Amino acid sequence: MTDTPTRPSLPIDPAIAPPGTRNFRDAGGIPADKWHADQNGETLVPTHCCFCGVQCGMYLRVDRHGKVFGVEPRNHDINRMRLCPKGINAYQQVNHPDRLTAPLLRRSRDEPFREASWDEALDFTVAEIRRIQRETGNDSFGMLGGASLFSEKTYLVGKFARVALKSKHVDYNGRLCMVSAAGANKLAFGIDRAGNPFSDILLSDCLLIAGSNVGECFPVMTQYIWGARDRGAKLIVIDPRETPIARTADLHVPIRPGTDSAFFNAVLHVVIREGLVDKDYLAAHTTGWDEVRETVAGYPPERAAEICGVTVDHVEQVARLFGGAKNAMAWHARGVEHHSQGVENCLSIINLCVATGNIGKPGAGYGTITGQGNGQGGREHGQKSDLLPGGRSITNPEHRRQICEIWAIEEPDLPQAGTSMMEMVYQMQRGEIRGLIGTCNNPFVSLPNHKVVKDGYDKLEFHAQLDFFLSETAENAHVVLPVTTWAEDEGVMANAEARVVKHNKAQDPPPGVRTDTWVMCELARRLGAGDKFAFAGSREVFDELRIASAGTVNDYYGITYERLEETGGIAWPCPSTDHPGTPRLFEDGKTYHADGRIHLQVVEWHPPMDPYSDEFPLSLTTGRTVAHFLSGNQTRRLGALVEQTPRPWVEVHPSHGFRNGDPVRVVTRRGSTVYPALVVDSIRPDTVFIPYHWPAPTAANVLTMDALDPRSKIPEYKVCAARIEAAEAIDEVPAPPVPPGREAYPETQVSRTEPFPPTAPQGRGTSERS
Repeated sequence: MTDTPTRPSLPIDPAIAPPGTRNFRDAGGIPADKWHADQNGETLVPTHCCFCGVQCGMYLRVDRHGKVFGVEPRNHDINRMRLCPKGINAYQQVNHPDRLTAPLLRRSRDEPFREASWDEALDFTVAEIRRIQRETGNDSFGMLGGASLFSEKTYLVGKFARVALKSKHVDYNGRLCMVSAAGANKLAFGIDRAGNPFSDILLSDCLLIAGSNVGECFPVMTQYIWGARDRGAKLIVIDPRETPIARTADLHVPIRPGTDSAFFNAVLHVVIREGLVDKDYLAAHTTGWDEVRETVAGYPPERAAEICGVTVDHVEQVARLFGGAKNAMAWHARGVEHHSQGVENCLSIINLCVATGNIGKPGAGYGTITGQGNGQGGREHGQKSDLLPGGRSITNPEHRRQICEIWAIEEPDLPQAGTSMMEMVYQMQRGEIRGLIGTCNNPFVSLPNHKVVKDGYDKLEFHAQLDFFLSETAENAHVVLPVTTWAEDEGVMANAEARVVKHNKAQDPPPGVRTDTWVMCELARRLGAGDKFAFAGSREVFDELRIASAGTVNDYYGITYERLEETGGIAWPCPSTDHPGTPRLFEDGKTYHADGRIHLQVVEWHPPMDPYSDEFPLSLTTGRTVAHFLSGNQTRRLGALVEQTPRPWVEVHPSHGFRNGDPVRVVTRRGSTVYPALVVDSIRPDTVFIPYHWPAPTAANVLTMDALDPRSKIPEYKVCAARIEAAEAIDEVPAPPVPPGREAYPETQVSRTEPFPPTAPQGRGTSERS
């Protein structure tokens, strides 16, 4: 492409203009009227990747027939021409032969699916909703959304559940990743988002990455870490595995899974002991410091070393590097959050940042790396069980009044708080929830303790699922409604920085496919609530979302589609259309609590919920790979990604005596599965790792437990007691489901029985194959 107009590149010298900070509004996309390419008949549509919370900018290549056929990286200031393997291949799902193109229906799970008309599928769905609610009340029907939906659609999920279904039971799959950080952020700061833009990483003198495999899960984010390293910043990585980012660190601390808060309490203990506390900052801007200081006095490094399986020197080095830096930042992800003490783990890191005065400054702060594309925006506007749009509390009378006025309903008609995603599964088991609509989620792969999940869903009398591929969960439903991919609709997402970006429609959906927006509005109309859902499309929904968020902590009112097109992204809160957005929080030392202070919280460590024993002496932990995303419903269909990582494996230390490809049975109190061994010396000897993107019987979540954090209700994915033993043959990986009558797509739709782990080595010291 030679003639495509672009904005001048921002200086890469962070001392001049760190992208996303001082010149935040001047970077990014190009106006819609400039979409063109120099190849005859081809159009370049600027948009963003559909996968992780980095939200890389890209161009989708559209041919003269209006079909997406390729991708090019975009010089957006988030990613600056970089895309990861998933981003490069994302466009292939748009016109994939596995796409659902007609509603599927069966009145009983004993019947096979058949294609149905939209009228028949929606009429049946509405009839079942009415039957179930007539027999056992409105709350016997629930809805589950997803954090990869545009914010407009997440807004509709919450409104549809509460206004059309009139049910309190609505939640979303962000419950499986971000809610521990959200809970900690709200307790400490009164606001739920990262405090700094990515560009602040470039200005840091010390970076602490905890429980985040950045190199594989957020590959393009590594450019910021490398940029800081080029300036001389120190890098600390806390992880039981020596991940790709850990291999580049000044200090890698191979912590025992489930011991994070004990470790960070001990680090703060040493910071206090060595006089590295910012006393002036604590006195001016915090509450609760005396109680925190008293608590961490009980966590000397010797105690943490014993609990965490590391050395005293590890604890002391982290304290000196982080506490002694002029500007230090901490970022964490699911490795810290996926625990029964996930909120406490996050709070222990916040305490460290605040005690050292590393809050609200260029190069100094705290943030969470969101896993899903709209992991941030997906929890802001009402699909979470306890929240209303704008991050309002559903139990706050004034918040309820405000939303009822916007929605034109009476306050008694607005349901109270519901339960979390995993708790809803328990209610399905007990028959309290008898019907369900799900969109943008695949709990048969993503939820822990698969046996319990399958049992809960099997007991549903009616289940409808919206998706563009037939997922393992949709395959178990009564009705499957085909909806659009991200490239066939427009809308916004908020990335890990809380930067709201605009996704643009690149092609029309296939005949027979509808947007999630259309489906929810049409169902609402048939349920008698059509006047509350008179939206022609995403733009009208976004206009109502802006109004519904106005004046809240999560204020989107000043963000418009036109501004996003022009600027490439605006960080909320943004209360007016002449407001520049807020890339960095707390610059004035004030938080969003009424007193303006940071509320430090006491944290006490407690062991994981699954006890170790002679029978189960090891820690099982789970995570992602660079080639796949979440439940794999999208990426397990893309040939290049399947070729790169065709199946799951178990990562084991050489001390266990296995060789690469040996069948290894992993056993927990929930079940067992046999995987090929990937033998590496980059993992703790007492820990094994399994990626979780595949379904049963090879699902990591056949093994994981469903213990929940008591505050955030996040499952404890990252640690459970296990053992490993030699087996005869590895378990077969099922092919992804395809619609009835459809031929399997031969490049990817095959069961995987290869005896070897991935062709691309995933860890340092990978043994030679025999």
